[in-house]
Amino acid sequence: MCKIPGISEITTLEFISEVGVDMSKWKSAKHFAAWLNLAPNTKISGGKTLSSKMLQKKNRAGQYLRQAASSLSINKTPIGDYYRKMRSKLGGKGAVLATAHKLARIIYTMLSKKIEYNSDMIFENQEKMKLDRIRKLEKQLARLKQAS
Repeated sequence: MCKIPGISEITTLEFISEVGVDMSKWKSAKHFAAWLNLAPNTKISGGKTLSSKMLQKKNRAGQYLRQAASSLSINKTPIGDYYRKMRSKLGGKGAVLATAHKLARIIYTMLSKKIEYNSDMIFENQEKMKLDRIRKLEKQLARLKQAS
């Protein structure tokens, strides 16, 4: 777990002492993130968003991941890039929460499948997103050329 950017040895020890290594307690990574209080709590009624506040439950493990996520603002890894992208979209608090959620999903996968952190998978995903964005912009450019 210490190979994940932003997570130190001390954070790893504190996190494992709070959560443990048995991931069978949770059905999926989404349930794990919700338990850590890292999932959005959006209340929608009739298609209208009533509120989207974070739940006020105390969970130290979730706090450790939010703290680790907030340290990624100057990190030159794909997770650091993700943090900066989310900060431009959601602002500081939203970016910390989104990045901590991503870290929780990574940790859940590592502990449930008993595999090491592999930054190549995230890098490949990031490259795929760049290629998709290029294709989308090229289609948009072609439509604009046809319109004029």
